[in-house]
Amino acid sequence: MMKWRWKSLIAMTTIVGMTALTACGGGTQSTAGSPSGQAPVFPKKPITLIVPFAAGGGTDTTARALARTAEKYLKQPVTVVNKTGGGGSVGMTEGSNARNDGYTVTVVTVELTTLSHLGLSPITYESFKPVGMMNYEPAAITVRADSPWKTMNEFLEHAKANPGQVKLGNSGTGAIWHLAAAALEKGTGTKFNHIPFEGAAPAITALLGGHVDAVPVSPPEVKSQVESGNLRSLAVLDDKPAEVLPGVKTFKEETGKEFGYIGTWRGLGVPKETPDEIVQVLSDGFKKGMEDPEFKDFMKKNGLTIVFKDGKEFGQYMKENHEKFGKLIPELGLSNK
Repeated sequence: MMKWRWKSLIAMTTIVGMTALTACGGGTQSTAGSPSGQAPVFPKKPITLIVPFAAGGGTDTTARALARTAEKYLKQPVTVVNKTGGGGSVGMTEGSNARNDGYTVTVVTVELTTLSHLGLSPITYESFKPVGMMNYEPAAITVRADSPWKTMNEFLEHAKANPGQVKLGNSGTGAIWHLAAAALEKGTGTKFNHIPFEGAAPAITALLGGHVDAVPVSPPEVKSQVESGNLRSLAVLDDKPAEVLPGVKTFKEETGKEFGYIGTWRGLGVPKETPDEIVQVLSDGFKKGMEDPEFKDFMKKNGLTIVFKDGKEFGQYMKENHEKFGKLIPELGLSNK
């Protein structure tokens, strides 16, 4: 009987010791359920993608198309949530203030580098850690098909000879296509009469109706009207032609000159304190989403251009944009700071 009791005591002591060892991390599994010495797996739950503009717009539809493909590679649902207002500042501010765990990603747009200079919001590119850039569209100078100007040179010569007379419709005072037109003025020594509208679509409608002489909007925005023969694009303000406007040359090809072009872009960002290893997982997942045939097909059908830059490249690109607009906006007298 005494011998049985000693064996039982030894067995119980061994079990207690092994339990204590496991509790102290000496077992094969950590308390988090991941292998000892390895970082927790990310992501483990759905990711929210904040879109700072209304549902149905170009930024929203592009984000939803990317969400559908990226979730294949992130192995978690990517849910789009629209947070509108303030020219994008409401949604981008909410995204920058989210938890820095990688589960809230924000679609950031060119407005992130203009809003602070316009005095409309304190948010800047420095409010985010960049995940990657996904899209870029340049401006294209477009006129009616019955316009007397057949080339970019003819258009500029007329503008120089008649300062302030050529009416250029834009997407709103201080909006990106107004800034693109201002950069064109600065680079060519011309002076236009800038007519603001509530977005590019109303400006194009005004052009079709003869209320303005030209618009400096993106190729996808005029694609259908150019194809139908109602409008004619004179040049693309970029260093390469636009695929959706075949036969339309770049500004440099047309004039032999170039300047600091301004276009619109979209990318992804997370709160600035998000760990780098999480940002890398997101960058890889969304990049694969952009390379997915389904997303490529969506972008091609809508005349949109995929331009990927990784986090480091995108961060530098946003910095350069911020500095460019920091000079241009005050020169135009648009700063309300």
